[in-house]
Amino acid sequence: MLTNCVNITERTWAALQQDRVCADNVGAFGARSRVAFSSTPGPYRFMNDRVVAAFDFDGTITTSDSFRAFMLDAAGPARFAAAALRCLPSLVGVPLGWSPRGPTKARFLYAAMGGVRREVLEAAAQRFVERRLPALLRADMLARVAEHQALGHEVVLVSASPSIYLRMWAQTVGIGTVLSSELEWRDGVYTGRLAGNNCWGPEKVARLRAWWGANAPATLYAYGDSRGDKEMAELAQYAWIRGESALPPLAVTGGFGAA
Repeated sequence: MLTNCVNITERTWAALQQDRVCADNVGAFGARSRVAFSSTPGPYRFMNDRVVAAFDFDGTITTSDSFRAFMLDAAGPARFAAAALRCLPSLVGVPLGWSPRGPTKARFLYAAMGGVRREVLEAAAQRFVERRLPALLRADMLARVAEHQALGHEVVLVSASPSIYLRMWAQTVGIGTVLSSELEWRDGVYTGRLAGNNCWGPEKVARLRAWWGANAPATLYAYGDSRGDKEMAELAQYAWIRGESALPPLAVTGGFGAA
């Protein structure tokens, strides 16, 4: 098997395309391995050795929903409860498929905090990251993040939770890229809406592809815990969903080998 980048003639490329094999060892929710070729012609080449590890946050790195914990911490129990009552029909409708996830989340935050200024919410996010969030973190998954980093893999956080506190937390563990839901601001005040799509399900794949652009990784690891991570898991060569399989082996280099 070739593991270095080589130029391939038109005829050879056609033969490779015809004979190319994509071997799935297990289903979308287990660890998968496949031979991958670049889809970009001229010059034809094998993909680079870039390795990316994409981690969901809530339920994967944490033991529970961090957004709900952030809301409770930022708004306080009384305002949190009042907002939950006002938004109850929409909140109940989310798991049943009656209410859209992203807009419901944004409205819930607005109901609890109102048109809060950005610096006020950022200060609340900083307090949450320092005081409340550490108790929700899973030690085994933090260790997994560190293992990827030690091997030189690029670790990216991909989450439906808002970036206002995720980016602050990511910096504490050396994660430089956060792809997540964004709050909408107007003149420095929260509008009660999301800026763009909720980063859940297919949107996670869209964000990843937009992020890496033409420099797609040779090897992608994906870690998740729920239906919202299904598409990201299907995109990866090595995918892990909590409760479905053992953690996959780690590649020392990208492309075709794993240790």
